[in-house]
Amino acid sequence: MAQAIALVVDDEEDIRTLMQMTLKRLDVESVCVENVQQAKQALAERTFNICLTDLNLPDGNGLQIVEHIQQHYAGLPVAVISAYGSIDIAIAALKAGAFDFVSKPIQQTQLKALLSHALDSSINPISTLDLQIEDQLLLGQSEVMQHLKRTLRKLSRSQAPVYISGESGTGKEVVARLIHQLSNRNEGPFVPVNCGAIPQELMESEFFGHKKGSFTGAHQDKVGLFQAAHNGTLFLDEIADLPLAMQVKLLRAIQEKKIRPVGSDQEISVDIRILSATHKNLAEMVQTGVFRQDLFFRIHVIEVNIPPLRERGNDIIVLAEHFLKQICQDWQLEPMQLSNTSKAHLLTGYYEGNVRELRNVMERAVTLCDGEIIRSEHIQGLRQHVSSNSADLTESPISSHPTGSVQASNQPELPKLGKSGLPQEGLEEYLAEIEKRLLIQALDATHWNRTLAAKKLGMTFRSLRYRLKKFELDSDDEE
Repeated sequence: MAQAIALVVDDEEDIRTLMQMTLKRLDVESVCVENVQQAKQALAERTFNICLTDLNLPDGNGLQIVEHIQQHYAGLPVAVISAYGSIDIAIAALKAGAFDFVSKPIQQTQLKALLSHALDSSINPISTLDLQIEDQLLLGQSEVMQHLKRTLRKLSRSQAPVYISGESGTGKEVVARLIHQLSNRNEGPFVPVNCGAIPQELMESEFFGHKKGSFTGAHQDKVGLFQAAHNGTLFLDEIADLPLAMQVKLLRAIQEKKIRPVGSDQEISVDIRILSATHKNLAEMVQTGVFRQDLFFRIHVIEVNIPPLRERGNDIIVLAEHFLKQICQDWQLEPMQLSNTSKAHLLTGYYEGNVRELRNVMERAVTLCDGEIIRSEHIQGLRQHVSSNSADLTESPISSHPTGSVQASNQPELPKLGKSGLPQEGLEEYLAEIEKRLLIQALDATHWNRTLAAKKLGMTFRSLRYRLKKFELDSDDEE
């Protein structure tokens, strides 16, 4: 493999010389320049594997170089090295696209770790194996999930802290694990921790470890979570549950990249990437003083929002079939399948508990099913929801009038019209969409009893069957 080449940008000659010597000992060739203009010229003349830039330069600053590289040399990792190691500057650098931010003076061990992660990111792009891991961990091909996957591929190459937001049950730990697997830390440990599950009096010991005899019950040395995640990723789930006193200590550990075990007078350096998540609104908690603003800004450098399941369209069926296969294997049952009507019923779910709730729904369906086909009557306990999905329903029940006609206390949501006020897809498709929604609503109100649904809709059973076939809401296996 060809020798790696680093671009070093610093206006102090002594520092450039020292950096060049240190890089040479690490078997990295270097080109040194002293300002922004020279850096842009060097980037145009040759290819580099990494850029190390000082923050303050005679004709600008390191953030300009970061932005220039992001615009013209995407994929080239750039680290900002500064004597002004404030939180605000670090966040600005990382938000601009810097691979990492390091405070001066940088030690050889720090530089070695930085180079190891950055060069791996520069030399090894996303592979076919990475994409396979992505598809295995994050199921679904909906537009919102494709966008999420593209975002995760991009930020997995950075060292910036990532804050993962989303409703309960959307899969925040799955996303965190995928970021780790796609990153250059994937050979290191992935350490997830639920901050709300640790007793407050044990938090410092759990996070930072302790020395034997440091408190009653400390019968031996203990390695904390930060040390356990060394060279890997630490995922702090439900970080909103941390008490204020622990938030202060956590901020210092993240900022300094050092921890002090309880009862020890020695600090230990740790090389970890921080990922955090919560289903609570951290910004509101900052406003009310329950969560520290400085810690919020430190962990909230990049935010990734996971869409709720009800916005993922046909991914619901992909996940349902995946869970069904898993459950049958785990319970040592014959393979099962979803009928068309059960699929239609699943697509109308609100899923307040998201992916976790869908898994529970499928376990309940398997329990209730005596055969090999999961039917609509086996899909129980699922709250219905109205959305833009073509199969969605209103949540209100249908009532029958004396004439036998159907009336909903809230009318089904109509398909959207174009800017002209007319159906974009044509009148026939527009009316067919309304008909389909009313059919599913009537079936849902009668727990998918087709005879009763036909009566409520004021039509014959034969006519209802014809329409169900027309909209692929019925199948031969359900006769």
